[in-house]
Amino acid sequence: MQDKAAFTPPNMVLATVALSLATFMQVLDSTIANVALPTIAGNMGVSADQGTWVITSFAVCNAIALPLTGWFTRRFGQLRLFIASVMLFTLASFLCGFAHSMTELIIFRALQGFFAGPMFPMCQTLLLVIFPSSKRTMALALLSMVTVVAPIVGPITGGWITDNYTWPWIFYINVPIGIFAAIAVWGQLRAREEHTQRVPIDYIGIGLLVLGVGLLQVVLDKGNDLDWFASDAIVTMSLISLVALVAFVIWELGDRHPIVNLRLFADRNFTVGTLALSLGYAAFFAINIILPQWLQTQMGYTAVWAGLASAPMGVIPLMLTPIVGRYAGRVDLRLLASLSFLVMGSSCLLRAGFNTDVDYDTIAEVQLFMGVGVALFFMPITTILLSRLQGNDIPDGSGLATFLRVLGGSFASSLTTWIWSRREIFHHARLAESVSVWDPATQRYLQHIGGASQTTMAQIDRLVENQAYMMSTIDYFHLLGWGFMGLMVIIWFAKPPFMRDGGSGAPAAGH
Repeated sequence: MQDKAAFTPPNMVLATVALSLATFMQVLDSTIANVALPTIAGNMGVSADQGTWVITSFAVCNAIALPLTGWFTRRFGQLRLFIASVMLFTLASFLCGFAHSMTELIIFRALQGFFAGPMFPMCQTLLLVIFPSSKRTMALALLSMVTVVAPIVGPITGGWITDNYTWPWIFYINVPIGIFAAIAVWGQLRAREEHTQRVPIDYIGIGLLVLGVGLLQVVLDKGNDLDWFASDAIVTMSLISLVALVAFVIWELGDRHPIVNLRLFADRNFTVGTLALSLGYAAFFAINIILPQWLQTQMGYTAVWAGLASAPMGVIPLMLTPIVGRYAGRVDLRLLASLSFLVMGSSCLLRAGFNTDVDYDTIAEVQLFMGVGVALFFMPITTILLSRLQGNDIPDGSGLATFLRVLGGSFASSLTTWIWSRREIFHHARLAESVSVWDPATQRYLQHIGGASQTTMAQIDRLVENQAYMMSTIDYFHLLGWGFMGLMVIIWFAKPPFMRDGGSGAPAAGH
């Protein structure tokens, strides 16, 4: 039987496209600015370190807004919240492109990040509302495809726009998309009845959330630049964040009207699914960081070619996702998720077999293979974690799970660079022990390249560094590979059924 909350818009295709476009725009914007940072910093006349606040300000405010999605939904309604988020995000995008100073750009990026927060959870919720029960796995599969493709397209698009036009256009392109999405979604869903509640505002919870999550995100974004806990600022912010987050959890569990519904973790499937989603996405995100970085810094690839080498990962999800969405209800979703982790883990172990002679085709083929795992990742796990939620618990759960997924990506971003550089230092020291002007092999190589000199010794050091980074990359892919294998165990702690009506595709009813 179809869910009572189901609503059929006049034009299902238009509503779905508009919702997907809004989400695509928001996810795209989380990565599109990264490759343009040197250009933006140069044009604004600031240092590269100051320029990174363009990314940090977005990430901090986005992380703060995501857990608040459930409260915003109860207060303003699902559709109004989505439309307001899209329109304000679009306005903030225009202001980012129009900014005349780095201070203005950072402020507008912060606003953009905050307004982006509710967009993905609301898109997920509205898709579940407008799709009939038998088609809801297709809706989640479609959204997962958008989530996978947008981060791949972002750096390539950002680099192309920056090289051929000017950097403000990476923000201006959001304007027509946002206006179309807001008008189309409002036109299609405005007839749907919504219920709002005038719930009290949990000021203490909001304050603790902003302080704890905000400082945690700054620590993650700036930790590498400030040498982590060797910096007094990082230590201080980490301690304040820890105290604030512990106090936040205690307060929210005891408050009658919490700003974030942490009681959702009492549901077994939500807890297991969210854990698998967060850890799996963190590992997936780490691959997307370390591979392009290694290709550009050690293998001589340009940003565009590094993006193109990574892009085949999105090909299989484009083809396979509709099939997964259609037939997933006939298979145990834990099996699909396990297969996803197996494929992505195997792809990491294949990359651990790379060397400095690896060619573009081999890299692209492994990325293409990983796409099979990516196609099976988001939809099954999202269905599992939402399976026993209903009513207002769905946007609450979606916002909280998305927040933890994004936070997992932030941890991956910081730890990947840190682990990679630390392992390079370790391997560089070990390799350098074997390189000496008195070593026969080193003497033969020096004679081959023209004898010992400052230039040739620098050349050898560069060769050692290149090999050390290669060994560090291999170490990290081994770590990621076995990490994915471990997630195959975690997902089996979820408890079926995950579908309503014996696999109709809707999340199961809560009890």
